[in-house]
Amino acid sequence: MSQTTVLPPAAAPPAAPARVRGGSEFAPLLRTVREQGLLAHRPGWYARAIVLNLLGIAAVVAGLALVGPSWWALPLAVPLALFSARAAFVGHDAGHAQITADRRTSRAVQLVHANLLLGMSREWWNDKHNRHHANPNHLDKDPDVAADVLVFAEHQTAGRTGLRGFLTRHQAALFFPLTTLEGIALKAYGIRALLAKDGPCRTRRERLVEGGLLLAHFAGYATLLLALLTPAQALVFALLHQMLLGVHLGMAFAPNHKGMERPDQHEDGDGWGHLRRQVLTSRNIRGGALTDWFLGGLNYQVEHHLFPSMPRPNLRLAQPAVRAHCAALGVPYTETGFVDSYRQALGHLHEVGAPLRSGSVPPAGEGATLGGTHPVSAQELTTSPPAGRAIVRSAGGVAPSSTQRVSASNAER
Repeated sequence: MSQTTVLPPAAAPPAAPARVRGGSEFAPLLRTVREQGLLAHRPGWYARAIVLNLLGIAAVVAGLALVGPSWWALPLAVPLALFSARAAFVGHDAGHAQITADRRTSRAVQLVHANLLLGMSREWWNDKHNRHHANPNHLDKDPDVAADVLVFAEHQTAGRTGLRGFLTRHQAALFFPLTTLEGIALKAYGIRALLAKDGPCRTRRERLVEGGLLLAHFAGYATLLLALLTPAQALVFALLHQMLLGVHLGMAFAPNHKGMERPDQHEDGDGWGHLRRQVLTSRNIRGGALTDWFLGGLNYQVEHHLFPSMPRPNLRLAQPAVRAHCAALGVPYTETGFVDSYRQALGHLHEVGAPLRSGSVPPAGEGATLGGTHPVSAQELTTSPPAGRAIVRSAGGVAPSSTQRVSASNAER
């Protein structure tokens, strides 16, 4: 298992940018990555990745046709889930304008990969994901940490009884089994948002395009499987495919923020600038090319949150500059190993469920302070990082708008 350590802030290298008094902590870093050309789009890289992934999906379909109506076709659900996850990562990147600056092209790429290939609403995802990027890990503003099947703070356990109480008590142990439903849940949430009168689709045309592509996905998916397999085999294959896709996506998203700092825990949290807000709430995962491929570049979560429109292959190239800048500012930069990242995330979920297991559920509104003691400021956090945190260096800015339809790349412009 990968071990993590807490180190004091590293000495700033001679070239590390200094914070201008009264200025933005983020601006010098932004200037550095721009000078290095790391915000330039990489359409060629993405074109190769998209073509290879589509060829992979086509190969799985060809394999299904060759195997025919046999239970031996079920193992092909594994590579199909892997290629489906790649499609999800491309859709994610297109939503952040990482592939191209042309909005129409980005929208078309995302519609094909999200709606047509995955059956997931583009507009619903962008609306939710942009709010997450604007205020990561903020219980009152980030939809990803709102109390739902899982809870992320002790006070969210109040009033959870019956099935929800059971899930909360054992949410750490049940996390991976629950992710098997994620692929189906993403489809269901998108359809519900599409049908809602106050959904994210701003025009009737958007709603028709989204709905038409979703219908095409479900009709095509069902027709393909039923044409190549028996009804029973098609149903089992679809369930296996969606369950594996859910686990894969859960593994990509789970370690990114769970157990990291929450701005709502800090008395000055709503005043954190862009760099501090993104760095303190994000966790990177160490690894090589295989990790980058498997997690779709989301293992560079700090860099991705600082520069949402930075192309995926440039994230690892930006890491040295981000680390150096963080060290100069003395703000924790968190990075850990692949296995240890899940240990930390699941450990946090286990800790949050403790009140229900012990029968000491806090009253609503309590539990919003660090360690259940007192709100702390960003200055206290910088000088005294919490024990057990996987800090390997030290990081810091201008926050994007917290409006519902915030552009996830505004901070770079």
